[in-house]
Amino acid sequence: MSALRDAVWRALDTVLDPELDEPVTDLDFVESCTVSEEGVATVVLRLPTFFCAPNFSFLMVADAFDAVSAVEGVTRADVTLADHHASTEINGGVAAQAGFVATFDGEATDELDELRRTFLNKAVVAGQDRVARPLVDAGVGPEELAELTLGAAPPSGDLDRLRSRRAQLGLPHDDDAPLLLHQDGSRVSSAQVPLHLRRARLTRIGIETNGEFCKSFLKTRYPDRVGIG
Repeated sequence: MSALRDAVWRALDTVLDPELDEPVTDLDFVESCTVSEEGVATVVLRLPTFFCAPNFSFLMVADAFDAVSAVEGVTRADVTLADHHASTEINGGVAAQAGFVATFDGEATDELDELRRTFLNKAVVAGQDRVARPLVDAGVGPEELAELTLGAAPPSGDLDRLRSRRAQLGLPHDDDAPLLLHQDGSRVSSAQVPLHLRRARLTRIGIETNGEFCKSFLKTRYPDRVGIG
């Protein structure tokens, strides 16, 4: 079962906190992950506070359920959220694959596709700063940055992540695609580069600052409960 459990963990690596754009595994949001001899995968997630937003929380649990259910050899996925004010509703709704609106009947009016898209857009903006910042620091100017393609950018994990997020949004992500894009997919002109990168940097800093807050809250909330890996 160790191989199957490893496969389940790799599936959880693909599940992101939508606001922080980091895997729940890296954030230490996975409290436990086991797989029985019958192939039943049991995953318990935890979050930094009791009152984390229900929509973000639902997305993570639902995405984890889908990712684990898709692992070959898993006969059933049992994915739950612990210690949250809406755990009962979220766990029941995800298990029933009911969707967010049906889960929070009378409270939610829309599914979460637009919310997911909003945060993916932020991740793409922040990702452009992560890839471009070392180039700016090395003296690459606006004209060169405006013409730079993804294929010509230095290979890195940040570049791979940027490609992935763009692909999820249907934005150009092949080697010929410009590194710097507006949210509508249009190229950033050389005159627009300084302001575009300033906004991208602020977006990245905001995401990363929120991430550090969440990690600190999690350690404070669970000082004696170390996550697994």
